[in-house]
Amino acid sequence: MRVIPLGALMALAAIALPACQASAPAPKAPPAQNTAALPTMERIALAANRCWFKSGDAAFKPYRMAPELNSFSGRPRILLVHRGAPEARPLAVVQAEGHPARLQAFGPLFSQDVGPRMTGDIRRWANGDTGC
Repeated sequence: MRVIPLGALMALAAIALPACQASAPAPKAPPAQNTAALPTMERIALAANRCWFKSGDAAFKPYRMAPELNSFSGRPRILLVHRGAPEARPLAVVQAEGHPARLQAFGPLFSQDVGPRMTGDIRRWANGDTGC
């Protein structure tokens, strides 16, 4: 009968044990949503453009969106203006600043019939929802 030294036996065990374990990689956590002002406003601008304007929504037909995301003031924003007068005073402003983003939404459009819907949409999009 042959005796195997204890050190050799432990080395064999160290090599053999990992082979017995499951080789499936651990599931990755979903990427954390960036809550800084710019990424938040980018999400809102993309969703607003898709859901309010490109969809042909009649409530937003008289308006157009003017994104101002490259803000040197640290407050990226989007403006809703009259379609025929983009240089006129904005009817709605949505802006954010800080990390996490602090949102502000104001303007006369928010006190009209479409205002509560806009507020609800903006809140959802700021929290990561992408639906219309």
